[in-house]
Amino acid sequence: MNIGMMWFDNDPRTALTVKVSRAAEYYWQKYGLVPDLCLVHPSMLGESPDLVEGCSGKVPVRPNRAILPGHLWIGTEDTV
Repeated sequence: MNIGMMWFDNDPRTALTVKVSRAAEYYWQKYGLVPDLCLVHPSMLGESPDLVEGCSGKVPVRPNRAILPGHLWIGTEDTV
């Protein structure tokens, strides 16, 4: 994913599913596009599911070491 939005939420009391859902909703409201991919630091995954309910469907969540802990990179997956 080359184009997306960085979302920061380092509150340890908030579940990753809630963080991704909030970021997806904001992304949809701001850009008018439904995100279809979310990248997070591997340490954030824990035992969370790999799909999170988003604003209209499920958003795949994948680990990526380039993303700092507490951050989410959310947007649309590149199609080649």
